[in-house]
Amino acid sequence: MFRSTILNIFEDIYPMLLICCVIIISMRVVYLYQTKTKFIFYKEIMTLGFVIYIIALFRVVTFQDVSWSSSNYIIFKEIFRYELGTVLFYKNVIGNMLMFIPYGFFVSYFLKIKKPLIIIVLTLLVSFTIEITQLLIGRVFDIDDIILNVIGGWLGFIIYYIFVKKIAPFLQKTYIYNIIVIVLLVIIILYLQGVFYV
Repeated sequence: MFRSTILNIFEDIYPMLLICCVIIISMRVVYLYQTKTKFIFYKEIMTLGFVIYIIALFRVVTFQDVSWSSSNYIIFKEIFRYELGTVLFYKNVIGNMLMFIPYGFFVSYFLKIKKPLIIIVLTLLVSFTIEITQLLIGRVFDIDDIILNVIGGWLGFIIYYIFVKKIAPFLQKTYIYNIIVIVLLVIIILYLQGVFYV
């Protein structure tokens, strides 16, 4: 289910994604050349990954049809409406958390965040802005989405924190980070190609 959702998103955004990636990569190459800055593969991929994530997030939160639903201002009303294990539970509850895990991870990585409160506030700000924007463009506002998004952002921070505190001290070389990023990219590509399912 998550694989088909991801593929549908990328099917919709690939023209914009292609253009943005060419612009970003070409500008970055020129910048690195002009400033004589060292090229570090994993850092460049992290930056590009964040841009791709933001474009995908924008598509998800602004273009899906939710005319079957109405705004929810009551905490936990929508979360407990879905039966555990159903498609709607995975899509609306788990999906809203998963959607913000990359945000929590990327923002923590770029800002070197050490305290969870900062990522909680940043995720809350972004999620609230998304919900207000959805309301303004004819979609719906859901307070439970904000709660789930914040949990996702916090989980992203936890993943980052565990990596920085528990794993990174043993990985002192840049080439090890490069290898990790390459392995993750291969896993993502194989997953999207349908070689295995999660």
